[in-house]
Amino acid sequence: MPLLVDNEPSVGDDAFVWLGSLVPLVADFVNGKFTFETLTSSTMNRLHFPAYVRFLKEIDKCIKHLQNLAPPKNVIMADDEFILHVEGTASSQRVVRHIGGQSWPGRLTLTNYALYFEALGIVSYEDAIKLDLSKDIEQSIKSAATGPLGAPLFDKAIIYESSELQEDVQIEFPEMTSSTRRDHWLALVKEVTLLHKFLKKFNIESPLQAWEMHSRTILGIIRLHAARELLRFAPPDPKSFLIFALLDELPTGSNVLQEIAESLKTVDSGHPCSATSILRNLNVSQLVSGHTEMKVGIELSEIANNKPENQSSLETAVEQVREEAKEINIAKSKADELKDEGIGNSALVLMELVKPLKSIWPWFQEVIQWERPASTLTVIGLTLLVVYKEWVGKAMAVLLMWVVTMMIWARRHGVGKKTKFVVCTASDQTTMESIVSAQHGLNTVYNIMQLANIAILKIWSILLSNAPKHTDMAITAMTGVAIVLAVIPLKYIIMALVVLVFAATSKLAKRVNKNDMGNRKLQGWWDSIPVIPVEIVDKVEDIPKAEKTD
Repeated sequence: MPLLVDNEPSVGDDAFVWLGSLVPLVADFVNGKFTFETLTSSTMNRLHFPAYVRFLKEIDKCIKHLQNLAPPKNVIMADDEFILHVEGTASSQRVVRHIGGQSWPGRLTLTNYALYFEALGIVSYEDAIKLDLSKDIEQSIKSAATGPLGAPLFDKAIIYESSELQEDVQIEFPEMTSSTRRDHWLALVKEVTLLHKFLKKFNIESPLQAWEMHSRTILGIIRLHAARELLRFAPPDPKSFLIFALLDELPTGSNVLQEIAESLKTVDSGHPCSATSILRNLNVSQLVSGHTEMKVGIELSEIANNKPENQSSLETAVEQVREEAKEINIAKSKADELKDEGIGNSALVLMELVKPLKSIWPWFQEVIQWERPASTLTVIGLTLLVVYKEWVGKAMAVLLMWVVTMMIWARRHGVGKKTKFVVCTASDQTTMESIVSAQHGLNTVYNIMQLANIAILKIWSILLSNAPKHTDMAITAMTGVAIVLAVIPLKYIIMALVVLVFAATSKLAKRVNKNDMGNRKLQGWWDSIPVIPVEIVDKVEDIPKAEKTD
């Protein structure tokens, strides 16, 4: 295999990214190092020339294949609409759409604007159903499990939800073992969706600038197809080739997106080494042929100068994202080592015991979310009054006396002797559906236990300074909180927190605070904390003496 050659000329990641910054065919500058690491995972981070040539050939083969694909039936595609992936044909693997209890095989087509599904008829395909991914509406795409009679047995499907559709669209990608095909399609659809969200968020109104981003996205998807052909035995992670899918999962990815939006204003899309020109030379793009002319006779110095004015800040943001991704991947890989199968607990009994709390929780949510304004204002007023008057002890005394009264009443009426928790295992579900539901319940409880263990280990990591950078941040934050608590009376702090909590859940706050940058940074900071190692031993004798406890 070309990727296993070790006696040919080779290059490192810096040279690969440098080439991608000049000619964005084999790599994009933003995710070039992620692409390089994926391509060279089996060659100790060295890209050998035979592998490079093979990668270029696969890119060329993929472009020609996509150009020869037939458009969906009875669909007039836009001039700048390009087919990115197709499955469900006679020469490819099956695609099935589930509607209630029925399943319809068909052909699925993805373009840089929409997703099309054509149900297979008796003679040919029926008219295509269009799912427009470019509209500025509430829509989402996520993974789903399907199976006979709606039982979620096989995790190999995607589900598309939109405010314009009365019923969700569920599409399955059947395969024997893994869900690689589903993950591939899910990543591609998300990339197209995120592309159009990016164009709308940063108000990219210029057709040339918008098509430059379309071109970079198309080239990224083509590279992913080529890499999948090159690495068939170990399919690559799609995020390593897709710009928006990568940045969407990183806390500071929005900083890079901001720099990309700024760079579009200074990059010449008519330059022969721009993504737009590369696609035009490959007969992919006809959109901008009437708006720009490709420069000819360009000097090598001009090729190197075709860089945005904010190149240095863009490089800084990209490098920060890469280092951040490394920290998160290392921390997550250590956390995944703690996950193991097996749990012995009665989920049915637990659900029965917490039933009384279920009736309180919806009311609490309605109050917090301002769905009952009168109740919300009453709760806020009473809370502020109790805290300001320092009646917290009296309020707790009233609550305790109410509980005592209920206990005395229950004793006098013999409620305890008459009460018995009865757990009913009967269900209107079939045996198979009951087994699947029980398995999902156990998996949920098990995942909660895993998250709790990981959270405790990360807290220990901070306390023991196993993560110095995070420990310093925690020390600074705790010092600031200590100063505030020492200077400001506690009741005013509690009152301020109550007002802030209810204000943050109001409709006005939701309209104003649409950017979740703070939550993403906090999540990234938490994910990058390494956990304290855990060793599981079978015998007491195997425990080190210094750690042995009675």
